[in-house]
Amino acid sequence: MKYFITGATGHLGSKVVTELAKLVPKEEIRLGVHTPAKAAALQQAGYEITAIDYTNVATMTTAFSGVDVLIYIPSLTYDVQGRINEFENTLTAMKAAKVKDIVDVSFIADQYNSPFQMAGYYAYLPARLASSPFGYAVIKNALYADPLVPYLPELIQRHNVIYPVGNQAMSFISRQDSAEAIANVAVKEYLRDQGQNYLLTMKQNYNMVELSTIMTKVTGKPIGYAPTSLQEFADIYRSEGDGDELASMYHAAARGLMDGVTNDFQHITGHDPQSMSAFLAHNYHE
Repeated sequence: MKYFITGATGHLGSKVVTELAKLVPKEEIRLGVHTPAKAAALQQAGYEITAIDYTNVATMTTAFSGVDVLIYIPSLTYDVQGRINEFENTLTAMKAAKVKDIVDVSFIADQYNSPFQMAGYYAYLPARLASSPFGYAVIKNALYADPLVPYLPELIQRHNVIYPVGNQAMSFISRQDSAEAIANVAVKEYLRDQGQNYLLTMKQNYNMVELSTIMTKVTGKPIGYAPTSLQEFADIYRSEGDGDELASMYHAAARGLMDGVTNDFQHITGHDPQSMSAFLAHNYHE
């Protein structure tokens, strides 16, 4: 078998590489990267590296040659049509290269009535794959818990969580747990041979009072909950380049569209995901 991972040097992709290497020999793994220079360490570690360009079907077809299972981690663009075009190019290259199966990484905010700016892309994925000739599974991640760790100093300074979600809860998963599940679905055909749609979450969701209480306990600093308006939140983070996009995501959360909880992670891996308390306690260092 030959497994191909796109975005292999990214935050999630690099963890998927590590998890997949626990299950299959490195010789069975090929890594697709947009900037090969960033993959020098992976190449030195014995992985096969190939450059990919989502806009170039011909080069992707060559890169996918001999591949059985593609793990597709999308680019970070907030352009819905751009992401769709990249995915369509990928499917075209897969067909030309005779790739059999795809494990597609998606996101919880995929509802038709979601105000999240990228929801249209995520909603399109399962229907598109259902009409494709490939074996597939869609793995939807809840919100990543990982960004909360570098965010904690700001929250300590503010004394509050400020997410504009009212009394609604949100679901989370760590990138490490996501990567473990993705690798297992890729390797175990019975987990991906029925067009499965998975949602990876912790065992419970958290409203912002619960989340701020956990943060207070972990950091030893008082952190409460004082939600901003959606507009205020967008204005605060617009200078970082994604204020409006993030605000639209929390708008979806405020409508109760990001609080789903499943046991899919346990079903895939055979054990529980890491809880929010354990995750923050393990990763936060003052």
